Amino acid sequence: MLGMVGVTGFVLLAVISGFLFFLTVPKKSADAPTAVTAPQPNASVNPQNNSDVILGHLAYPEALETELVSISADGRIKMRSAAAEKFQAMVQAARSAGVSLVPLSAFRSIKDQEKLFFDVGAQRNQTPAERAALSAPPGHSEHHTGYAVDIGDGAAAGTNVIETFDTTKAYQWLQANAARFSFEMSFPKDNVQGVSYEPWHWRFVGDRDSLETFYRAKNLKPVQPKQ
Repeated sequence: MLGMVGVTGFVLLAVISGFLFFLTVPKKSADAPTAVTAPQPNASVNPQNNSDVILGHLAYPEALETELVSISADGRIKMRSAAAEKFQAMVQAARSAGVSLVPLSAFRSIKDQEKLFFDVGAQRNQTPAERAALSAPPGHSEHHTGYAVDIGDGAAAGTNVIETFDTTKAYQWLQANAARFSFEMSFPKDNVQGVSYEPWHWRFVGDRDSLETFYRAKNLKPVQPKQ
């Protein structure tokens, strides 16, 4: 009899101990969120920056020949029709103000860009990175789109396609008036693409297609260096 009481007491003690242990162990709340450590992004990797970018230049589609119209007297310099119409209007407005805007280059095919990038780079003994500071790699030039144009001052030909173009009346007039004709400078000083300053290079952004073509460049964010 005493043995049975001892066994019963032992069992009861074990049950009580188990119950107390259950009460003291913290339970997971069904409503409590599980802590998740967010991955730390690499500061130097920005998908928006690096998608289709070569040496600081974004990829652009080539305009169809049927979409182009001439903006020069000899017919060789062409732009897409919407851009050409606004460019011609801008030239007329500048002329009325005593300023001569001269188109130097506009649409350029990918094949033409290959010669400009590789052949000229070889002639000048430039590495691809050095060449890219002055000219876009083929497939990555705004000129492919038919919306970009290099502009000179008819009264200062010596400043064509060099930084001192920004000292001319043509440049000053463009700075004050180009936006009225839906043109903007593509590569101002310290631009986020890291492309060399080109005060002569302007692009049309006056319709949906041109705006969508260039939105990546307009929204590009600088890549931060690794810490």
